[in-house]
Amino acid sequence: MSQQHTPTPPRRNFLKKTLALIPLAAAGSSILALDAKAAPAAGVADHYVPAYFNADEWRFLLAACARLIPTDDNGPGAVDQGVPVFIDRQMETPYGHGGLWYMHPPFVPSPPQLGYQSKLTPRETYRIGIQEINAHCQQQFQKAFADLEHAEQEQLLAALEHGQLDSEDLPGKAFFDQLLTNTTEGYLADPLHGGNQTLASWKMIGFPGARADYTDWVNRPNQPYPLGPVSISSKRNA
Repeated sequence: MSQQHTPTPPRRNFLKKTLALIPLAAAGSSILALDAKAAPAAGVADHYVPAYFNADEWRFLLAACARLIPTDDNGPGAVDQGVPVFIDRQMETPYGHGGLWYMHPPFVPSPPQLGYQSKLTPRETYRIGIQEINAHCQQQFQKAFADLEHAEQEQLLAALEHGQLDSEDLPGKAFFDQLLTNTTEGYLADPLHGGNQTLASWKMIGFPGARADYTDWVNRPNQPYPLGPVSISSKRNA
């Protein structure tokens, strides 16, 4: 991989840009200001044993998720909410194995609207991508990605995002897009799937979750829903 440093992006740019695209009309709510506070989360338990990722890959995933959605004044971050657990679980589903797409050649460059086009499954994308970025870090810094300073980690993630850190087997942007997509999905998912353990992201954007009835708020645009979200398993964040 080759590297070209770029300025560190705002710490929550990744999440804010994604949240701005989420349609919430059906939920009868609009995106709230990012000032919601949530109770501290248990995060990823020390005794959790990943089903797919090995020890080095798991350390990378924890560090990268913590930089993409950090814990700050806006609330808990990705690791605090269990997002790495969500990603690990997804790798053991048909999604992780590429079972949702037609995975046969030819593989040619195509516009995004045509759907998933890579010859690599998500599992393979992570395995190759993490191996390549750690090898690059060892060559440049004599450290693994997880052992770098936060600013250095953010610079490397920015280089991946902008296509400035590639390998023969995997474009850096493809790896970054996979990581960012799954991190955002886990942060916004129902806790049943591993992430969003305190429903902090739902509370932040005003999403009521699996409440049985909130149709009386559908026609009240730009008015925050007054009750906290409820998960499928009845977990609540008041």
